[in-house]
Amino acid sequence: MSSPGIASVDACSLAIKKMLDKACDTKVDLSIEPALGSSDLSTYAEGIGKLLGGSFTAGSQAHFAAVETACRNIFYGLLACTTIDDPAFNEIWNLLDIVTTLSDIDQCEPGLVFWLVEELLDSQTIDGCRIVFDYLDSRRERMTRKHFKKKELIILRACNELLRRLSRAEDTVFCGRVFIFLFQSFPLGDRSSVNLRGEYHVENITVFENLSNKAINAQESPMEAEKEEEQVSEAKDQMHASSTPENADVTKQPLPAAIPDPNEAQDNETGLDKLYPVFWSLQESFSMPTRLFDTKYFQAFKEGLNSTIRKFQSIHQELQARGTSRLLEDSKRATKRKRSSPDDEISNSINPRYLTSRDLFDLEISDLAFRRHILVQALIIVDFLLSLTPKAKKKLDHTTNRSVLYSFTLSDEDAKWAAETRTEIATYLQQGSEGKFYFRMVDTVLTRDKNWVHWKAEACPPIERAPVSAEDFLNAKKGAEKACANKKLRAAPMGSLDLRFLSDGENSGGLEQLKDPARWSIPTVESFRGPIADDDFDVDMAKDDEEKELVSNARASKLWRMLRLASNSKIKLFDKIDDGKNIDALFPLEGETNGTREEKREDIVEEDETRKEGTDERKNEAGEETKKEIDAETHVSKPQLNDTVLTQLDS
Repeated sequence: MSSPGIASVDACSLAIKKMLDKACDTKVDLSIEPALGSSDLSTYAEGIGKLLGGSFTAGSQAHFAAVETACRNIFYGLLACTTIDDPAFNEIWNLLDIVTTLSDIDQCEPGLVFWLVEELLDSQTIDGCRIVFDYLDSRRERMTRKHFKKKELIILRACNELLRRLSRAEDTVFCGRVFIFLFQSFPLGDRSSVNLRGEYHVENITVFENLSNKAINAQESPMEAEKEEEQVSEAKDQMHASSTPENADVTKQPLPAAIPDPNEAQDNETGLDKLYPVFWSLQESFSMPTRLFDTKYFQAFKEGLNSTIRKFQSIHQELQARGTSRLLEDSKRATKRKRSSPDDEISNSINPRYLTSRDLFDLEISDLAFRRHILVQALIIVDFLLSLTPKAKKKLDHTTNRSVLYSFTLSDEDAKWAAETRTEIATYLQQGSEGKFYFRMVDTVLTRDKNWVHWKAEACPPIERAPVSAEDFLNAKKGAEKACANKKLRAAPMGSLDLRFLSDGENSGGLEQLKDPARWSIPTVESFRGPIADDDFDVDMAKDDEEKELVSNARASKLWRMLRLASNSKIKLFDKIDDGKNIDALFPLEGETNGTREEKREDIVEEDETRKEGTDERKNEAGEETKKEIDAETHVSKPQLNDTVLTQLDS
């Protein structure tokens, strides 16, 4: 598909075809992976600029137009003759890689690659679009790295157009892939998906039956009523089949159940008939919360929500009364996943719209997943109401986006009701085997959503931080190295005692004084006698109560230490001490001590003389040979005896 008469387009087409041939030689596998690198194509890509350098200015609109026309001609030619499941379709992926490389080196329009992807999505079926998204997921980082501002609108338009074609019920997984691609492509603080004006999706209207009109129509046309009952019975069978596990034994005999009371069943039907319109009317308040600013609607909403919660609680109590088997069945139904493809397992658990038939109402409210879904909606609305209290609104006084700030203020009575209702809903959602995990997940999402609401109220200020400069990085690195380096001890650390006096020449004996045994040896009892007497004198001469108390405490400390030492040798004298006042009883008089020593000396000398006389008598009786032995055994000189006696007396 050449363009006769346009030399620049023909030259670009020839260069791009050479790049495709080079890509086929480089990439042997006929699949999406691996991607063609810019190093493989840089030489040819720069050659396009040289080819057009003589005709157009590099980067001009004419330059971009020539490259775009050449790429589109090759793209349409390949798309017309190959299908997406054909191995030859690999040339389309190579062409998109080439266009991405040209965009990165400013040889074509930055958004050209996404224009081609947009047209490729429009030309494919849903299954083909899944393959295209396989390519986009593998090239996302490279395709959005440069010139993203010029590509973002094209990405939004292509993805939104694809989402309009997809079914939220049948293509749930694919819709999720599209949203994830958008979330990963756009920055976190981008405003493209932010509802700055706080608009609500009021087009989603929930239509339910008018029971009074239904009764009149049933009387007028009984044939239509029978037909509708048959449709409802088929819907019930489908719901029952979807709630039965695949490996369940359908032929198993049911457990015997109690015979239902007709009156009780009739009362239950009457209660459900009254609850039915009240229950489904809550959806209008869920889709448009601002209507609750009207007192009439708010009162009706409170009554309807209270009735719904009470009914859900009664259903839970009935299931508990029947036994744990039904509760287990409901929990499995709520979290059931079929052993099939991912698309089927999610599409079977999600309905884009509620089935609001009255005949299905009793089955719906008996389903745990349905009850949880409704209560989560109520939890969102209750949190919205609690954000309108004076205390909550005070936190948003500094915000600037007034479109999401409401003048309505919730009264104290209504705030109390909202807080109590939230507690009831939270308690109900935590019931069951997986209730606590389910509520924790919901509460975490709602808590994080409050942060996004606050960010929106501040008009979405930028949340991106500028990268750290090289200078700041080097300064931080030096500071960290300095903080972690080994520090040298100072000669005199701050707050330490100056000990230089120990090495001064004038006080050379200071260290020897510290080695004095008097500093570390255990004191004697007598060493405390004098200081205690001095303290007694100071107590008598004290000028004021403060000084007297200080001296008394010092005396008590010395007295306690003295008594502790005296307890080892003089404990028998403690009876003579009167509360520490008569400490002289521990110290005998000096005269008594000297007299006792003299008496002991006289007794020892007398005993020595007696022993000496006995030794002389033995010598006279014995012979010459044994005299020397007796002298060796009994010879004790008088000076040695005196020294031994004195030593014993001193001890």
